[in-house]
Amino acid sequence: MQLPHSKLSLAAATAFLLTVGLALQAPYSHASSKSKTEKRQSSRVKIENIRSGSQETTAERDRRLYRECQGRPNAGACAGYTRR
Repeated sequence: MQLPHSKLSLAAATAFLLTVGLALQAPYSHASSKSKTEKRQSSRVKIENIRSGSQETTAERDRRLYRECQGRPNAGACAGYTRR
């Protein structure tokens, strides 16, 4: 008669642990779905890069690199600027 009692205890313990596990998981799953929507909304923010007045433009940089990299190896900062 010991065998049916142990099966009943095992079934009750399993049901209890499943119930506790589901109860603990529910608040976290709701919070994680909320954070996903917050992440999506925060990615919609667009930041514009504003240059300072003393910074050179891209055209000025290209001209300078073509001038400075004449006769140098086509590597590093001069990669692509050794020939026109």
